[in-house]
Amino acid sequence: MAEKNKEQSKEQIRYIVRIAAKDLNGTEPIYKALTDIKGIGHRTGMIFARVFERETGIAFDEKIGKLNDEQVKLLESIIKDPLKFGVPEWALNRRKDFYTGETKHLTAGDLDFAIREDIKRLNKIKSYRGLRHAWGLPVRGQRTRSTHRGKGPTIGVHRKEARQSGKKKS
Repeated sequence: MAEKNKEQSKEQIRYIVRIAAKDLNGTEPIYKALTDIKGIGHRTGMIFARVFERETGIAFDEKIGKLNDEQVKLLESIIKDPLKFGVPEWALNRRKDFYTGETKHLTAGDLDFAIREDIKRLNKIKSYRGLRHAWGLPVRGQRTRSTHRGKGPTIGVHRKEARQSGKKKS
């Protein structure tokens, strides 16, 4: 009898669930599967799964493949408009947008486009960050002596060795 129930539960799992134009693994828990969508990390995935649990009563760690089409649509609407479902503003990735002033959560292509537009704006106004992006150098103050050299051999170590070997010979 128990084997028959296991077979029925396996039949009900969809192995691929499409949410936000991304195919998710149906065997993973809801909160973990959501992290495969670009723009949703561990914390945000957990928050969205908890909101989904509050709305439907389905546990946040239930396999995402067990959800029916209506529940998947609800989960997708939570991802597209999280403020409507009570997700706090600090959990979203686009707070006080430069052009619109809105707070929203972007995913996948929309996120890529927004980042690209932000970098273009920084380049256009010739800000320090924009110039560093254009030159392909680190933007947030990392050191560049030993990393971020691009193509070619590293020089810093070789110069030191050459200087020391030159002193020993003479």
